[in-house]
Amino acid sequence: MWETWRRRAPTKGGTPDAASTVPGTAGAGLDPYQQTTRVVRELSGGVSRLGRDAAEVRGLLEDTQKVVLSQAQAMQALGSELDEVRHAQDAINQSTSQTRDAVGRARTALAVVGDEVGGIVATLRQVSDAASDITRIALQTRLVAFNASVEAKRAGEAGRGFGVVADAVKDLAAQVEASSKAIMGTVGTLDSRIEAFSRELRADAVGHEGAAGQSTIHRAFADVETDVDLISRSAQQSQATTQQLADRSGELGVEIQQAMRKLESAFACSDRFLRLSEQMIEQIASSGVAVDDSPYIEAVQQAALEVSGLLEQALRERRIDSSMLFDEAYQAIAGTDPQQYLTRFTELADKLFPQVQERMLTFSDKVVFCIAVDRNGYVATHNRRYCQPQRPGETAWNTANSRYRRIFNDRTGLASARNQRPFLLQTYRRDMGGGQFVLLKEASAPITVAGRHWGGLRLAFGF
Repeated sequence: MWETWRRRAPTKGGTPDAASTVPGTAGAGLDPYQQTTRVVRELSGGVSRLGRDAAEVRGLLEDTQKVVLSQAQAMQALGSELDEVRHAQDAINQSTSQTRDAVGRARTALAVVGDEVGGIVATLRQVSDAASDITRIALQTRLVAFNASVEAKRAGEAGRGFGVVADAVKDLAAQVEASSKAIMGTVGTLDSRIEAFSRELRADAVGHEGAAGQSTIHRAFADVETDVDLISRSAQQSQATTQQLADRSGELGVEIQQAMRKLESAFACSDRFLRLSEQMIEQIASSGVAVDDSPYIEAVQQAALEVSGLLEQALRERRIDSSMLFDEAYQAIAGTDPQQYLTRFTELADKLFPQVQERMLTFSDKVVFCIAVDRNGYVATHNRRYCQPQRPGETAWNTANSRYRRIFNDRTGLASARNQRPFLLQTYRRDMGGGQFVLLKEASAPITVAGRHWGGLRLAFGF
């Protein structure tokens, strides 16, 4: 059978019996079997195009879903940021209120201090008055002492002792007078300064001469209060704007969720439509009539049997044991993006699979890749053209060129990996990274080892 399909396989010029698949090329004189064959082939072509359209629609839905999901995440992030802004605005309002209270307390405290300073001024004036009295008394004492000194001199020798005392009193009075005058001068200067300071502290918000007569301290307080009021008003306006944004963000979030639900419904319809087209293609391919996809189906089945044989031989030769061959403990390779993995059968796959996979690339110029995957979609080794070492930081390039050591557990990948029917035919978009996609068909067949399902062989080809 393999050689039969090889002889009838598509070449660079097209597929086998291409002319017989074109509507209108068969004559009216065909027998019923030939007519049925022609109808089946025409139906196969129509279903194939239908599947292609369904795959394109599903791909567009996926693109739309990614955009909507990104918008939903952005709206969620915006909502969180708006909550933080509102908390910050509440803190600002609280701080401005506390600042106003603090300024009011400072004004009151300054008024109390002003009153205390006023008391100090009164006390200093009492000191000045006392010093004035002392000066007056000292002057009178000097006069008395001077008169006493004159009388003592008149008394001659008898008044000499009294004269000495009178001179001493006169000198002491002179010193007291000088000291009291110095005190009066100092107290006068201090009194002027403290009086000015007291007026500064006790001045009210507008003073007795209007705003122009406010003290420097109270003008500073007034400036602070003005700035605090400005901050408070700005914060309140910002809070109102933020609330409007939050309300609108909530509305948009609801709309996005509705769009997501509609997209999910559209996805479900698209999947049913795509599965229906695939089932129709499979049924046509199973009818026994040779259609465009038949050579690929037969080829992948034969290649899957070959891979099964290679793995069973490796088990018999004890190059690997069953636990290693069916290993699912995927070990992540550090620093890879997309993520790559190793298993205990990876090394054996590198040795065995290329001889089948590389040959299948020459089956037709439409073949894009051929890979053996385990039942979870893990690709130990890909075709050599897609086994390029990853480039750090170049995710898009890696996605397209480093496709080995990866797990492809998307809809198509898992379906091919876990299919245990004789074959599976699917249509899908292949993600090549960087927003680039390729529309492909894929025929797959199960790989079994010693009666146990290991995975599948995937053969992808273009339309």
